Amino acid sequence: MVPRERNTIGTVRIVEKKKKEQQELPEEGAKEREDPPKEEAPKEEPQKAPAKEQKEQEKKAGREAELLAQAEDYKRKWYSVTAEYENYRKRTAGESARRYLEGRADVVKGLFPIADNLERALQSCADEGTKKGIQMVIASFENLLKEEKIEAIDPLGQPFDADVCEAIMAVEPEEGEESGTVKQVYQKGYKRDGKVLRFAQVVVIK
Repeated sequence: MVPRERNTIGTVRIVEKKKKEQQELPEEGAKEREDPPKEEAPKEEPQKAPAKEQKEQEKKAGREAELLAQAEDYKRKWYSVTAEYENYRKRTAGESARRYLEGRADVVKGLFPIADNLERALQSCADEGTKKGIQMVIASFENLLKEEKIEAIDPLGQPFDADVCEAIMAVEPEEGEESGTVKQVYQKGYKRDGKVLRFAQVVVIK
């Protein structure tokens, strides 16, 4: 009887031990589940500007460059137009002055035949008082010519110059006379600033 009881006690102890071990195993597993191994957190990378913001900046920079180029173009055109206007103003001012002088010259040219007649009258007049009056009128005409910067062309005794003279007759030379010389001025000529207003009509020695 005694040996059987001992076996029974031993068996009971073994069963209790196994139960105890089974109870401890779930607790250790739970512990393992509760405390998993810690992993290192990934390092934070520096944040980059969003693509949309970068595109906006690029677009803004391109627009600024375009506006600067446009401003330079407008500036260049403004300088060009200003220079053209200044040249036009000077040119038109010069043309206006030239037309004004030519208009005045046309008026004076209308007086040339009157001066011719006064000189012929002076040559044929015998009365001294009349001569003085004619001379005064001729002097006034000559003063007008000076004011208008008009010069008389009177090539008497000079070599014939086709640029300012018109030969209306050629005569045989007399003793001591040189060929091609103006022997007589039939009608005076006039010029201003090198431009002939009226050619002198002359008689030339052959």
